[in-house]
Amino acid sequence: MHVRCWQDDPAAPLLVMLHGWGDMSATWQFVVDSLAQGWRVLAPDWRGFGLSQWNGGSYWFPDYVADLDALLAHYSPTAPVRLVAHSMGGNVACLYAGLRPERVAGLVNLEGLGLPDCPATEAPIRYAKWLLQTRDVQGRGFRPYPDYAALAARLQNDNPRLSVAQAAFLAAHLGAEKTTSDGQREIRLAIDPCHRWPNPVPYRLKEVMAIWQQMKAPVLWVTAAESIAFKQFLDLESADYRQRIACFQQIREVMLPDAGHNMQHDQPQKVAQLIDEFFVRGIAAQ
Repeated sequence: MHVRCWQDDPAAPLLVMLHGWGDMSATWQFVVDSLAQGWRVLAPDWRGFGLSQWNGGSYWFPDYVADLDALLAHYSPTAPVRLVAHSMGGNVACLYAGLRPERVAGLVNLEGLGLPDCPATEAPIRYAKWLLQTRDVQGRGFRPYPDYAALAARLQNDNPRLSVAQAAFLAAHLGAEKTTSDGQREIRLAIDPCHRWPNPVPYRLKEVMAIWQQMKAPVLWVTAAESIAFKQFLDLESADYRQRIACFQQIREVMLPDAGHNMQHDQPQKVAQLIDEFFVRGIAAQ
């Protein structure tokens, strides 16, 4: 597992940042640049992303939880840890904080509150799709780009809030130069294509919430006002959403304006301010 470190001073307070699906540790840079507190920041690339080793096959959430457990045991074997986590990383962090409540001092969760509940009747279809995919390892890969500029342009097209400099920075880290069979150079995303395989196991919300309910650490739950990705599967006004929020014993909800799902890219200064305030002067500091 590749781990990126900012200010590697063991005496500085530790902050661990966990990226979301399709992202990597380096893209926390915008937030790290804006933090006021002198944190020692560590951020892993999840397995199959960035510079960490690829499975070359199926990926399972329990493995991410175990990876986080091993990471924290290495860097902070005794003291509870402050976590900042986005999307998929937030889902992993919530599971871990419920399974190891004594190991988490506080959590800033950026839109990582589970997935839509799946009925058991979906299992046959899911397993069939997954089984078919395992026989087509090369299928459903990510498209290549002729150069980093083309990848940066794609990132800006997907998220117009990105500046030219931000898009170029993200492209340089999210992409990796590869040589094709005919000797040509191209840029491919630094993501194992197997991440696109369908998950055969239906998402069981009741099981996940049972784990969340064991969490003791305070949570700062941050949503983005213009997050299409999040709102596609979870209505903030629904009973489902309130049921999820109620699982956490100490939670503060914040809505971040003028930001999409990748708020750490869109509003890094505001995200950094929320982190500093929560861990230094908020309920997590009490």
